[in-house]
Parts: sequence; structure tokens; C-alpha cells
Amino acid sequence: MRAALRGPMGAGVAADRLTEALGVPLPIRRPRVTASAVGHLVNAGLLVYLGGEAEFPDVHPDQVAVLARRRDLPALLDRHVPLGPDQAAQRLGVRRTEFDLIVGRLGWLSPVTSVDVDYKHHGGVTTVSLYDAREIALLEVIRPYVDWRAVRTITAGRRSPLAALDPVDREADRVLLTEVGRMARVGRAAVACWRRRHSDFPAPAGGTHVHPEFDRRAVVAWLLAHAKIAVPAEAPTASLVVALSGGRTHRFHIEDPHLLLADDAEREDRLSGWSTEEDAEALHGLTGREWGASVRRLTVPGTRPLAVLGDVRLVERFQPGSGGLHVTLSWPAGLRGAATEGSAGVARHGVPYVRPGQECACRRQDCGGLVVAVWCEEHGGIAPAMEWHVGGGIRCTALHRRRAGAERAGTAADWSELTEAAGPPEVLTYI
Repeated sequence: MRAALRGPMGAGVAADRLTEALGVPLPIRRPRVTASAVGHLVNAGLLVYLGGEAEFPDVHPDQVAVLARRRDLPALLDRHVPLGPDQAAQRLGVRRTEFDLIVGRLGWLSPVTSVDVDYKHHGGVTTVSLYDAREIALLEVIRPYVDWRAVRTITAGRRSPLAALDPVDREADRVLLTEVGRMARVGRAAVACWRRRHSDFPAPAGGTHVHPEFDRRAVVAWLLAHAKIAVPAEAPTASLVVALSGGRTHRFHIEDPHLLLADDAEREDRLSGWSTEEDAEALHGLTGREWGASVRRLTVPGTRPLAVLGDVRLVERFQPGSGGLHVTLSWPAGLRGAATEGSAGVARHGVPYVRPGQECACRRQDCGGLVVAVWCEEHGGIAPAMEWHVGGGIRCTALHRRRAGAERAGTAADWSELTEAAGPPEVLTYI
């Protein structure tokens, strides 16, 4: 009865509730939910109209609360709420200048509808084009040849990477099987197999029998329908735990992280991504000391957790106009180690290696083809202390299993045989 007696919620308040549900602070590449978006959600049947203006309706607060708890809220907004040019640029993570290039010069997007906005003292009524949020979010997937990281981090006064690309005719925008594979992150052979096995795969729109060309929009629709690609709903996040004085720690989140690991201990690793102003200030304070800070644990999607003993510094932070603050951290690669399971320790040593090569002892090449060295400066002519490689902290599972099997059989591994083909090591690198 109390729920029935509660009054309706205005579109503006409902929009604020849904924005809070997206996260605080608001994730990058995710514009605020506006009052007009609530109208689109009503039209989609996700909320019930309870009065007021059709474009900015009153809705039931309990229905808004249920919608805010849905885990697929970002995907629902992308599917049902069109975006204006400024919102679209933020959703894509680029400046408005780059978005205007995408629409006007390159022809990758077309408006799906428009709305009249009364700016009153600033020009009167203006017609604003609206764009499909799903199409915007999919651009990074269906245009894999674009260096989107460079587009998103372009600084003011520099020429946009998009300016060097050729425009397309949306009615004759065609792709080869190779590019279809790049969209789905598979090889050309896999796409050719899909074409043979699925009768509904789009028919060629041009090209030759050997190199057929397909309509890009038809291919994208097929890939979506068969779950070969998905609309990116949110950017991946790295978890960064930095050590403080007194044994305390501070956790940071870096959105859309890009981790570059050096293959030489004399060089530097770099971690870049998007941060809030508060986190960037805190990172700057922690890493501004004489010896820098220590990373207890860094977890980046696609990479095993790693740690850094010290000398971590915030080397760059700037706001390129894409709805976030871009930061870059760096540290000497020689200080990088593996964050051990269940603790915040650092693995100081790993498998010493000479160079990449096909003669690596790991037959499965799990280690990336690194040649194991025979002799260690600290450990002498014995087996290395741990089975970790410098390239990403990847555990060499094949070598680990071989060594464990040899110990169970009561024999010692002959490490000289492992690198006999490699010759004497010239440079050893440890982690």
C-alpha cells in the first residue's frame, strides 16, 4: 500500500538515479543519463508513463530502482537511448573534433533521428542530430584498422589520426574476409569456415571469387546475431595497489589500461589509462618521493598480477578532451616481479634468459620462445629459483612440469642440455 501511495518521480530525478547506478565516479566513455533518456526508456517499455511531458515523463520510483539494479543497464541504455553529438563523442571517448570527422568527412555514422532544442537566449530553436549509441560503441570493433588509442589521446594542436583516412560510401562500404576476421579476433580461415557452415552468412557484394567483398553492415549484423562480436558496454579496469608508509596500502582503478612491458631490464615498463582527478592527485603525491612508490599488486586484464619493488612514478597526466584524465606510470623493468598468490610479496628472480629463439626448451612455447640460460650470477650453476619469465611474468608451465617429473623420478634436470643449442649466454636478465 505504501508503494502504491508514493507519488511519481520526475524524469530529472530518475535520470540522476540511473546515472548513480552506472558508477561513482561515472565511468569513462559513459555520458550522464538525461531526462530525455528517461523518455526513450518509457518508449522502450522499460518504464511506465505516469504523466507529465511525453519527452520528460514522470515514472514510478520503484521501477527506476529495479532498472538501476540491473547489471545490463549500460547495454540497455546503448540499445534504447540515442545520443547527441557531444554525448556521442564522450561515449566513443574522443574529442568532438574527432567525432565531427567521423560523421562529416569519413561517413561512418548517420543520424537516426533529431530533436529540436530551444537554447532561448543563445540562438533560439536548433535542430540537433541524434545517433545510435550501439553503432557508436561498435565503431572500435568494426573499424579495427584505426589506432583508437592514438585517437583518444591526441593532444590539442596536433593533427588527428582520422584525418589521414579515406572516406567511405556507406552504401558501398565493403570488407574482405581478412578484415571480418579482425573484427571477430579470428583468422581468415575461421571466417571462411563460417561462410561454408552457415547458410545465412551474407552473400558477396563484389570482389572476385578468390577475394570476395561483403557489405560491412550486413557482416556486422551477422556477427552480432551469431555472438561472434559484442557491443562493448564498459571499458576494462586495472586494479593498482600502492604501498604506503606504515604498511598501509591504497587501491586505485585505471580504466582502459595499456600495459607495455619492456623486454630489457635496463628499460622501463609503462602503464597508461584513464583516472579521476582525485586518484591522479593521490598517485602524484605517492610517487613524488625521492625513491618513488612501490606497487604491491597490479592486476591488468590479460596479464598475470605483477608487483614492483619501488621507484614507480607518475610521468604524465593530461586531459585530451575525451571525458577523462589520462595518466601514465613508469618503473624500471628490472624491479618488476610476480605478485605471489595470497601475499603482497615480490618475486625478485626468475628464469634467466638469453634471447628469444626457436631452440627454447619449452616445446609448447608457453614462455614465448625465451632461451633458458645455464648459469645464474646469484645462484651459480644451479636451477633458477623460480619458473617466471620477464615477458609479462608468465609461468613457464611446460618447463615446470618437466622439472617436477624429473624430481619425482629421482633424477636431476640436466640444464646444460636445455641450452646447448643456444651457445654461451651474452646477457642475462632477471626479474
